[in-house]
Amino acid sequence: QVQLVESGGGLVQAGGSLRLSCAVSGRTASNYATGWFRQAPGKEREFVASISWTGGHTKYADAAKDRFTISRDNAKNTVYLQMNSLKPEDTAVYFCAAGSNIFTVIHTANYWGQGTQVTVSS
Repeated sequence: QVQLVESGGGLVQAGGSLRLSCAVSGRTASNYATGWFRQAPGKEREFVASISWTGGHTKYADAAKDRFTISRDNAKNTVYLQMNSLKPEDTAVYFCAAGSNIFTVIHTANYWGQGTQVTVSS
């Protein structure tokens, strides 16, 4: 079992920044890649970024490539999503999830966190 807990969401003005954190725990946590996803009101959940357990491999959605950075600190068992130049359309609940690798986590994540709200005002 793997447990994931997100934090760091909040209200920010357009153009601002936020850093989300995902605390990962569990006996088998080291076997999993971690991904960030988001779901805006009335929309389907979408992939944002993913990172391998070692941190050596990452993947980004096109909407995140130039503004968001995923990273991890395995000493702290935490995965981060640094979000810069935020836009109102980034408003969503952001989730982290664990999966086998940075590609399979996109469609078949094994474990999910509860989500953290990010609201970007114009």
